[in-house]
Amino acid sequence: MRKGLSVGLVLVLLVIILIVLGIMYIGKTSMFEQNSPKILLKEQIYWNLKKPIKVKITDDSGLKQIKAFLSDGNKKVMILDTSFKNPTKEYILDVVFPKVSPLNKKSNLQLMIEVTDISKWNFFLGNSSQASSTIIIDTKKPELFSLISSYGITKGGAALSIFKAKDDNLDQLYIETNFGKKFKPSPFYKDDYFASLLVWPLQEKTFRAKIVAIDKAGNVSKARLSFFLKNKTYKTSTITVKDSFIDGKISDLAADNPQETENLTKIEKFKYINETYRDINNKIIQQVTTKVDQNRVNSFNIKPFYPLKNGQVVASYGDHRYYKYNGEIVSESYHMGLDLASVRMANIKTSNAGIVVFDQYNGIYGNNLIIYHGFGLYSLYGHCSNILAHKGSVVKAGEVVAKTGATGLALGDHLHFGILIQGFDTRAAEWMDPVWIKTNIIDIINSARKMIER
Repeated sequence: MRKGLSVGLVLVLLVIILIVLGIMYIGKTSMFEQNSPKILLKEQIYWNLKKPIKVKITDDSGLKQIKAFLSDGNKKVMILDTSFKNPTKEYILDVVFPKVSPLNKKSNLQLMIEVTDISKWNFFLGNSSQASSTIIIDTKKPELFSLISSYGITKGGAALSIFKAKDDNLDQLYIETNFGKKFKPSPFYKDDYFASLLVWPLQEKTFRAKIVAIDKAGNVSKARLSFFLKNKTYKTSTITVKDSFIDGKISDLAADNPQETENLTKIEKFKYINETYRDINNKIIQQVTTKVDQNRVNSFNIKPFYPLKNGQVVASYGDHRYYKYNGEIVSESYHMGLDLASVRMANIKTSNAGIVVFDQYNGIYGNNLIIYHGFGLYSLYGHCSNILAHKGSVVKAGEVVAKTGATGLALGDHLHFGILIQGFDTRAAEWMDPVWIKTNIIDIINSARKMIER
């Protein structure tokens, strides 16, 4: 009796074990996959009805059926009901507004999606998912027009543009140029008005710009900006490179990157510093000076920059330099600042208040200081012997921020002074000229304020 009982118990246990193993096996097979389909759908979507709303649907085992509905709150319309003969693991649903539909186009809609996969899980019914989204219908373009701009812009120089852009669902706003730069505007004076400083880069043959406003539904408005283009010819120089220069300054700078330069010939080493290393240093500056804060600009009482007392110009902005070695042109570069010199270790002052955003050694620029003055405007000080103002500190107008020196690619004690707007070098001479500042910046801002108040 006991023997029969024990045999029966063993058989029962074996059956239970087999069932458990079977369940475990079934659970691990793709046929009984348990993951629900994924519907990549935002909770809220803005739609201009022009382009389809694309919804990505995926499943690990394969999609079996998809249903989609649109509702305006009163009526509900099925826009998709499809079953897959050949199950797919990914499907892109294009939601379009039905051509013949009782739905109200002016009303917000509700999009509902139901999906089932081919899994045998859930008693062979498969896994299912549901998702919904509120669709805000917006077919109106942003209101956009240019209010006032600087009359002209000089090649290598800057200008100011002020405009109105209004849309309840405004998403993107920028000034697009023919050279690919998108200048980001700052809020100006009152709601829906914006302003931006612009640059015509030295190496661009012409300058074109237009304001672009895009709302969340994808409606786009564009307004072209008109400037009188003032072409300007910049100096071209040919400089003979001497062995003593390569063995001195160039070798010192090459030591910053020994792995890149230790096996180079003299002229290869010079080209590396003058071109590759210069480009690395310039990219650091561009990264630091690209940002523009979004504080509202009510006025911009910038004063002319006079960083060096009794400073004499020893090298000009925009100088296109060709370097000759043993009678042949071996390299070239552009001088993107203004070199000023007075006495050794002279005081460098900032003429305008600002925030220090960079205070490091930067290759050919040596000890390099950069100050942000708001509205996308930066001043740059290179070849310093000492930097007295450090990153994060607020400096006052007239404050001594550094001392001139000969660090970096400098043969004598001087200041390399630069002005940048949203990452682009511009003519420092304009920002040292009180008449230019008044005509192109201050008067434009004051005129815009009066126009807005009318």
